[in-house]
Amino acid sequence: MFRFLEEKFVPVAAKVGNQRHLVAVRDGFITIMPLTIIGSLAVLFNGLPIKAYQKLMDSIWDHGTWTQWGGNMWNATFAIMSLLLAFTVSYHLAKSYGKDGLTAGVISFSSYITFGTFGEGGLSGLTTGTGGIFVALIIALLSSELFSRLSGNKRLLIKMPDGVPPAVTKSFAALLPSIITVGTFALVRTIISTSFDIPDIISSFYSVVQEPFMGLTNTWAAGLLLAFVPVFLWSFGIHGANIIDPFMQTINLPAIAENLKAINAGETAPYIINKPFFDAFVNMGGSGTTIALVIAIFLFARKNKQYSAVGKVGAAPALFNINEPLMFGLPIILNPILVIPFILTPMVNVTIAYFATKFGLVPAATIAAPWMMPPVINGWLTTQSWTGGVLSLVLIAISVCIYLPFIMMSSKAANDKLAAEKQATKPNQSVVMKKEEAEKVEV
Repeated sequence: MFRFLEEKFVPVAAKVGNQRHLVAVRDGFITIMPLTIIGSLAVLFNGLPIKAYQKLMDSIWDHGTWTQWGGNMWNATFAIMSLLLAFTVSYHLAKSYGKDGLTAGVISFSSYITFGTFGEGGLSGLTTGTGGIFVALIIALLSSELFSRLSGNKRLLIKMPDGVPPAVTKSFAALLPSIITVGTFALVRTIISTSFDIPDIISSFYSVVQEPFMGLTNTWAAGLLLAFVPVFLWSFGIHGANIIDPFMQTINLPAIAENLKAINAGETAPYIINKPFFDAFVNMGGSGTTIALVIAIFLFARKNKQYSAVGKVGAAPALFNINEPLMFGLPIILNPILVIPFILTPMVNVTIAYFATKFGLVPAATIAAPWMMPPVINGWLTTQSWTGGVLSLVLIAISVCIYLPFIMMSSKAANDKLAAEKQATKPNQSVVMKKEEAEKVEV
């Protein structure tokens, strides 16, 4: 089965993982990751559910003053996510074609604005915030494709005389492709608005497509699928997290924003499945909850020199959710014994964490902590509750129990193989010794 999947499935998955549009979406989200974390920390700063902290801040500043600071950071991050993605995704896609990414990003930003709905004093919050992410991604990909093809057309190139500054020359070279690109999207928006009587395209798209789609991905079955795909791909040496990350990010930011909005209004957070949920309760130590594998090695595989050495090397990175030393050192990849708990453990953790959140035992994950945040601490931060940290500890303990029998079997198999190899070399050594003795007698 492994050979069949390696020959037939892995090449297809590798092509999907390297597909330029998916890579552009992934890199676009990665570019704005610092802003995502800043916005989450701003919410944590404003709403940390510790009465002593709230009283302390109120005693230093007026409540409206110090919370305004966090609000300003939110406005500079989550409130403009769609605008940022319209630029960053187009930038990375154009760069993959060898085109001017900066100009492509600006054109994509402008094209997205043509679809924006203007309220009093400027764009509406839905247009600029997380509600417009799907439309921003579509326009970023399409506008970058169109601009990249037009900019390679010599007939659309406006040449400037010698002596003109390079920046001016570059701007005029992109002038006609820019006019055509922005004009095309403005025309499309005009046709949709007038012919179909849809004045607010982004709001309509959000209501009809994005919001129902987020609801479909907020189920236990969707959580199991999102937990299965990365570890399954990793089992064959493909970085599954990178492949699924573009999809995760499209539901992640809107889900976090809706959760925070609900909590600030005193309501229950509606979305359980998001990236902080997986970081806090599933990807502890990296894909496959491999922090538990390190603990299992220290408990029951210390006599195996290979496992012990890899466990020591991989322990420190695993604390920061980096598991490549384990993936390639044990290895887990294409290991028929360790692959089983590697795939099974995340699915068990998703199940427990999902229903623990659904039944109110743990608050929903709302804070996007850095992915390198150590386990348990991450659980506390993302949920803003000590119960999140306790749930992380419980899941690690359960994961260790899942890994233990398999690590014992794998370690025993490795030891038996090593013993058999040593035994196989002994007769050869005795033959060589007898031959040397015979040669000495002859001499």
